Amino acid sequence: MTELATVRDRPTAAPRQAAPRQVLLIVCAGVILASLDLFIVNVALPQIARDLGASDLGGLSWVLNGYAIVYASLLVFFGRLADRYRRDHGFLLGIAVFTAASAACAASTSVEMLIGFRLVQAAGAALLTPTSLGLVLAAYEPARRPGAVRALTAAGGVAAGIGPVVGGLLVAASWRWVFLVNVPVGITALVVGWRRLPHIHGHPVERPDPLGVILMTGGVALLTFGLVKGSDWGWTSSSIIASLTAAGLLLAAFTAHCLRSRTPLIRPSLFASRSFTGASIVALSFSAAFGAMLLSIVLWEQGHWGWSALRVGLALAPGPLMVPLISFGLAGRLIARYGPAAVIAVGGVAFGAGVAWWALAIGTEPNYASGLLGGMILTGVGVGLTLPTMMATASASLPPPEFATGSAVINMLRQTGLALGVAIVVAVLGGAKTGGTQLHAFRTVWWATAGISLAGTVPALALLRRPAAQR
Repeated sequence: MTELATVRDRPTAAPRQAAPRQVLLIVCAGVILASLDLFIVNVALPQIARDLGASDLGGLSWVLNGYAIVYASLLVFFGRLADRYRRDHGFLLGIAVFTAASAACAASTSVEMLIGFRLVQAAGAALLTPTSLGLVLAAYEPARRPGAVRALTAAGGVAAGIGPVVGGLLVAASWRWVFLVNVPVGITALVVGWRRLPHIHGHPVERPDPLGVILMTGGVALLTFGLVKGSDWGWTSSSIIASLTAAGLLLAAFTAHCLRSRTPLIRPSLFASRSFTGASIVALSFSAAFGAMLLSIVLWEQGHWGWSALRVGLALAPGPLMVPLISFGLAGRLIARYGPAAVIAVGGVAFGAGVAWWALAIGTEPNYASGLLGGMILTGVGVGLTLPTMMATASASLPPPEFATGSAVINMLRQTGLALGVAIVVAVLGGAKTGGTQLHAFRTVWWATAGISLAGTVPALALLRRPAAQR
């Protein structure tokens, strides 16, 4: 058994093994697909409704909600599988499923068909997300892993931020291009990945107890469902109360199961690491702020300034453009000098300052240069400092047998945070009707978002600071 473990723990390269940088580029293609799709579809919903004759917007919302629920609920389970089996095969399978489902979404002739294929698309994304980080971590030497993870995360952050831009451009032709654009990228990643990705074998970890899988998947699914539907159905409705209560019970039972089980889905010792625990808390809080920020500013520009989807996307572009500039040009040097806690804290402050800028400067009349632009740049700086640093810090604390599982946990928390941020925005804005009241409601959202971002600096400073001996 020891000899077998030694063999399986050692990654085996294909005859034509890609250099680490090639692995990163191939994997980035998959991460960009998954991240872009979380936000690009939003701007296409009105045209989808007209083309498919959807009069029930509540039903159409499942194009977004169904994807979010399936993606969040399957991440940890698929991450655990990725640690057991070939990561390159898992990544390529995820790309294949996602690409095929994207083509099927583009060919859909009814809302029900589109929703069904979106669920399959989400399953593909949930498989490729944790395997992608597992491949990158296995391809790089330990000293170079933080920089590679920052690059991978920055690519995903840029893709999420430019989603409205790309969506606006594609919807001008047809909503079907929102899905078709994934196909050539996915096919290219499949062909190049099949030929060039190294063979990264799994580790001899035991199969997780099925009960833990059921408890975790069901709990996260019900939690995400309650968050995304709470504003539509009412937070005090029996369905939402039942969903959130059941989610709490299932997740509590899952926690107890992990503490007692011999083969838990998530080992409790994973959270014994201060770095991983701190990064997990930051992932949840910062993602909630990011989700609230992006949705609120898009709603304001489209609903109250009357801007088109394309104009909104172009107006948001300076923020995502700051992410790679900051992540590649500044974050690494700051981390080396001051440590990840300080960098994440500064990023949270910058992000919060950008959203607070909007609360102070935006008015009922469009004022891009003085009202929107400064806040957009500051939020981009905040994302460039916080998100890649948080992911690199979490990844650095993971043992090789849990590269994919740990990545899945962080990404599940990020997805839950996004759903929480959106729920906060919709809940605050739901009671405002008139123009003046709407502006006050949006300012409330922006101040709350700034507060959430600043709150995330507390666990960063408390749990991620370096010991004095390392400074």
